[in-house]
Amino acid sequence: MSERLGDTRIGQYLAGKDVVVLATVLGSGAPLATPMWFLHDPEGLTMISVDGLTKVANLRRDPRVCVVAESGTRGDIRSVTVQGRVAFLDDTPARRALVDRFHAKYDPDLERLWGGRNMPANRVMFRIVPSSVRSQGLG
Repeated sequence: MSERLGDTRIGQYLAGKDVVVLATVLGSGAPLATPMWFLHDPEGLTMISVDGLTKVANLRRDPRVCVVAESGTRGDIRSVTVQGRVAFLDDTPARRALVDRFHAKYDPDLERLWGGRNMPANRVMFRIVPSSVRSQGLG
């Protein structure tokens, strides 16, 4: 049975994470796993990347992804795994509001990386709509 990102314990766990691992599908069918900054809400995960990178090309060709957030050691492993599909977000007021949320979570690092508060033109934002959410060890 799939859980939901809106489940309180899942939301609280993800709120304490800065980085998750995004897995995309290479043209050969092999996985490509990449650490990513992210935002979460009850309906999905949102990420930003540089257009033209292999992971973005993978997403444009095959929108299926898996995202893992994990912590713990040996007998005390906690995790959330999300499988879903990606949708790229156009420049809209809603996307600009998400940029503000990224700044709230990741500044001053994000502002320094971008050289300001505006999302650079070579960046893309995408949303992962879950088809399956699973947790482990969250109680």
